[in-house]
Amino acid sequence: MTVESVRPEAQPRVASELREPPVAGGGIPLLGHGWKLARDPLAFMAGLRAHGDVVRLKLGPKTVYAVTTPDLTGSLALSPDFKIDGPLWESLEGLLGKEGVATANGPRHRRQRRTIQPAFRLDAIPAYGPIMEEEAHALTERWQPGETVDCTSESFRIAVRIAARCLLRGDYMDERAERLCNALATVFRGMYRRMVIPLGPLYKLPLPANREFNRALADLHLLVDEIVAERRASGQRPDDLLTALLEAKDENGDPIGEQEIHDQVVAIVTPGSETVASTIMWLLHVLAEHPEHADRVCAEVESVTGGRPVAFQDVRSLRHTNNVVVEAMRLRPAVWILTRRAVTDTSLGGYRIPAGADIIYSPYAIQRDAKSYADNLEFDPDRWLPERVGDVPKYAMSPFSVGNRKCPSDHFSMAQLTLITAALSTKYRFEQVPGSNDATRVGITLRPQKLLLRPVPRD
Repeated sequence: MTVESVRPEAQPRVASELREPPVAGGGIPLLGHGWKLARDPLAFMAGLRAHGDVVRLKLGPKTVYAVTTPDLTGSLALSPDFKIDGPLWESLEGLLGKEGVATANGPRHRRQRRTIQPAFRLDAIPAYGPIMEEEAHALTERWQPGETVDCTSESFRIAVRIAARCLLRGDYMDERAERLCNALATVFRGMYRRMVIPLGPLYKLPLPANREFNRALADLHLLVDEIVAERRASGQRPDDLLTALLEAKDENGDPIGEQEIHDQVVAIVTPGSETVASTIMWLLHVLAEHPEHADRVCAEVESVTGGRPVAFQDVRSLRHTNNVVVEAMRLRPAVWILTRRAVTDTSLGGYRIPAGADIIYSPYAIQRDAKSYADNLEFDPDRWLPERVGDVPKYAMSPFSVGNRKCPSDHFSMAQLTLITAALSTKYRFEQVPGSNDATRVGITLRPQKLLLRPVPRD
């Protein structure tokens, strides 16, 4: 399955033809729609399309515009009238800062993309193959038949180790992976709360939840400082992304500042690890809940490898395995909500969007919409077969976004996810155990609440 970044045809309208988007029902005094967005956000976002292609929401005192259709989310992502900003990015500012590629706009963003892009070129990915293989097989060896696997900690461990060893050449991530896992769970939960219920000064009070959030956020930044300081002290300059950042120049030809280096490493280590780890958890859930597809993955891997351990070189031949990964991301996208901000008076779908307006949309809702997918809630990897993929509307599946904000690590992420799925499926079947809770935990990302599995060796 591939996603093309093609600009949709412009649909100009004169100002007099533009309409005001309807207001979604169900708002309450002071909190507006934020209360519903906090209580049952997935159902709330999934239900908005019934009210229109573009609808207005109230999040506290703010008016926010929600976009509900695939074509308009494509227009939003590709139009220069909108930039990365809004409630999501404001809530993430304490983590991502203002100077990293995730939050930058304009010339700074373009320059930063040029700095990091070489590490993620398609022809650069095979160099990471041995590390991905080693980590995937080490994961299967670490798990013992019949033991209970905590999928949260294990998924974070492998996601962080692959990112660190490939991109930061880190050789010290076991203990830090645990710290990252624990801190991210707290930080992303707190940031989501701050986004949907913007209570401002109340989040500065010394309440237990606020103190826990601040401790976790401080530990994340300390972790990044440790990584950068250790590289500088080592005097080593391996050909990796961290070296590229330490040698990068700004628009004037001067070395980039320490804050930008820090923010860039944060953007590499934390959101990437969070989203990949969340996807691994959902893939483990899929292997347990759909053993027929786990068996098909196993059979495919054995037909490609002839019984030897699966390797990076096999990834492109593992078509059903790839489709299992894509379908898991469709139904349970790690990034389920995104925001933009209008930089000028503009329009979407014939609706007036004023300059400065915040726009919100949900990949989760878009990717599960019955208007875009037959049997929309069914797990069906075969919908991504070449003869069927044409039935999916454009922009109804954009797991790595499109346009100049497309995730630069899309091929890197898909390679490791496919390889991990293949390695796990050929060695084990999986069963949920008592105490496991596969309900969706909603924060800035989606993951199972507490997924506990028992690996059962294949005969």
